[in-house]
Amino acid sequence: MSTKNKSADEGKLFAIAGTPVGELNALVKNIMRQTGVPDANEAVRLVNSGEWIVSKPMCCWREQDGVIYMTVTSNGRTGPQWIKYLKGKGIVIGDYAKSVLHSKDFKPTRGVTYEIAILKSGLFAEKDCISCKIRFGAEGGIFTKSRKLHTPNAEIACLIREVVSDKMLEDMCLWRIVAMHEPIKDCNDNLRLISVVGTGVSRGLSAVPGNPDSKWNYREDGFAFVF
Repeated sequence: MSTKNKSADEGKLFAIAGTPVGELNALVKNIMRQTGVPDANEAVRLVNSGEWIVSKPMCCWREQDGVIYMTVTSNGRTGPQWIKYLKGKGIVIGDYAKSVLHSKDFKPTRGVTYEIAILKSGLFAEKDCISCKIRFGAEGGIFTKSRKLHTPNAEIACLIREVVSDKMLEDMCLWRIVAMHEPIKDCNDNLRLISVVGTGVSRGLSAVPGNPDSKWNYREDGFAFVF
């Protein structure tokens, strides 16, 4: 066999023959992040065995009249389990968020499907962009054509963070999504709400002030409720 034919055959056998090592390394890291498996060999095995299917992500949300709608289903993860899982996916979790996730008041469910409505801050006048008035507007059905919204479980912040990338936040024209659950005290006894944030460097989960008079100044905030 000629050297030329041998090289051609090797090219057929090894699909990655011409792929730079750096790109292969990035590919494996992406597989590790998406599967949540910290071991590179195990992550690759999951894909090769068919236990993990690589597929094009579908749009998981829609927007109508300034309200973003999406659906998520709970999986029973506790706060500490969410911390471990999200960190494995490269998501940065703030100290206050960790404190709230460790709280006994963070109560997970399993198999509950949440229909979520995210109200954009632009729906409110600047003077009315405070927590108590946002809750009043949501629960009174002002922004959903008489369909009332309700206070969600705190776990929806984690469920949203799991499926919403920073690119999706950008497409939504949002920088942050605040889950409007019943406020939970952090380690300093301050009331907090868990929020999904785009840090500009990596995906994030934080905890923001949860007092009724908490004011929101960003024009790129969203407030998550459930039907």
